[in-house]
Amino acid sequence: MHLGFHPKLVPTLIAVPGVVLLLGLGTWQVMRLAEKNALNAWRIERTAAAAVPLAARVGDVAALEFRRVVVSGSLRHDSELHLNARSQRGNAGYHILTPLIRADGPPVLINRGWVPYERKDPARRAEGQVAGAVTVEGILRREPRHGLFMPDNDAARNEWFWYDLPAMAVATRLADLAPFYVEAGTVANPGGFPIGGQTIIELPSNHIQYAITWYALAVALAVIYVMWHRQQQS
Repeated sequence: MHLGFHPKLVPTLIAVPGVVLLLGLGTWQVMRLAEKNALNAWRIERTAAAAVPLAARVGDVAALEFRRVVVSGSLRHDSELHLNARSQRGNAGYHILTPLIRADGPPVLINRGWVPYERKDPARRAEGQVAGAVTVEGILRREPRHGLFMPDNDAARNEWFWYDLPAMAVATRLADLAPFYVEAGTVANPGGFPIGGQTIIELPSNHIQYAITWYALAVALAVIYVMWHRQQQS
């Protein structure tokens, strides 16, 4: 029986970097968890505040991001855009984006809410195409939200997968479209569609599960490394 622990070169060169990598991945997930919790807390705090009237000209858009705002005007339904691949309780469909024309400021793109694919055609939800002056309360947003695996937008076919406000300004023929958009609240539209209130306040977080997994794999690899050497030296 050999006394002491005598690590072999090749297993050590494999195991030690592997353990370090797995511990690093676990720690990165813990850091991401802290970031996500801070972001969710910020969103909850912002959206809990009372709605404020949207100024005619917004100088500091970042100061209003995720705040509830109230804005009035008329909806230009002939320029609505369709944001594809959106889900409502597991059902796929579109978000309907419609410019709101204001008398005292640039037009604002309103996310009026979700419709199923079969209601994409405005004629299939005619009651919801409200005419005249309207007042919308919703949450002001500004980030493009272009995910890594999202398809490219197709402005020619009016198929959008992420917010590209400059391109949307061109598509709606509104060069002065505001550099932000408003996601309408839960007030029901006539006829039931679109369904508002689509803002995701708290982002889902699986970071703690991922962290536990990476740390567990690190421990498992370390145990395998030690046990293998014990068997070799027994």
